[in-house]
Amino acid sequence: MKLTEKLGLAALHRMDPETAHGLSIKALKAGLAPAPGPVTSNQLRTEVAGLDLPNPVGLAAGFDKNGEVLAPLSRAGFGFIEVGAVTPRPQPGNPKPRLFRLTQDMAAINRFGFNNEGMEVMARRLADRPKDAVIGLNLGANKDSDDRPGDFAKVLAHCAAHLDFATVNVSSPNTEKLRDLQGKAALSALLSGVIETRNALPRPLPIFLKIAPDLTEGELQDIADVARETGVDAVIATNTTLSRDGLRSAHKGEAGGLSGAPLFQKSTRVLARLSQLTDGQIPLIGVGGIGTAKQAYAKICAGASAVQFYTAMVYGGISLAAEIAEGLDELLAQDGFTSVAEAVGSKREDWL
Repeated sequence: MKLTEKLGLAALHRMDPETAHGLSIKALKAGLAPAPGPVTSNQLRTEVAGLDLPNPVGLAAGFDKNGEVLAPLSRAGFGFIEVGAVTPRPQPGNPKPRLFRLTQDMAAINRFGFNNEGMEVMARRLADRPKDAVIGLNLGANKDSDDRPGDFAKVLAHCAAHLDFATVNVSSPNTEKLRDLQGKAALSALLSGVIETRNALPRPLPIFLKIAPDLTEGELQDIADVARETGVDAVIATNTTLSRDGLRSAHKGEAGGLSGAPLFQKSTRVLARLSQLTDGQIPLIGVGGIGTAKQAYAKICAGASAVQFYTAMVYGGISLAAEIAEGLDELLAQDGFTSVAEAVGSKREDWL
């Protein structure tokens, strides 16, 4: 990390977290961020669900909720970017304060509640997206919707022309009863509707499913079964957790989803178990607690074909994208792998 980025992070940490997040978006708009372009090599180039990625290190949903900085993010070193979550109608989300830094734990708690400007605004911004980047959209449902499953399909249909993939997000803990849609029958019906909408598009695109880390063994088995039966193209494991085990920071008791370093072990175990349950037949994207190349590599060795991170940028800056990708390249070579695909699941048993 360069000195200017260190100084910028120090200044942001003196502010309210949500204000700081807004300023980080403005800084990206102003061009005040590293722009190495997608880090790539013969080892790092990989394919996930039909998507050709320059590297397997992605930006998780939640950072660019409204698609405001697609161009600068595409030059920051990521192999792919996920924006949103977006709902059909704009909504303000939950009352503030709703974002908390847990500095001692290298973590964050948020209870945003799908605050976003709606699918109309997102579609307009996506229309101007960089054409050489891989960009996906996290689909959400309005809090007051009478048809939450229908909301996911509605956002997909409206924005699909400008996307490379879309993610069904039923795992945020901050919209009341949203996680109920992870139940087997409800999830099967929801995914079937979204995939039917996808299949009717002029240009069908991969559909991903994002799951929670707080699932029982039986619930995880149901997820694996439904993913196979409905034909989703990949599963993202995992979203934030409701657990507060081992936290030390002052805000540890705040309601919402916990992300960052404390999530790494839990989310990676879920990832490895899901890899086992699906017998490696469905691509998995590992998320949760990644802040170093070694952690990204561990997710891949546990069964992930690609990874995503977000919270670690609060502490390590956006230059982490390139640092993690470059470090991953070195780790693959060190272990004798000539591609990401060769490493996927190679140490899965260590997590089971």
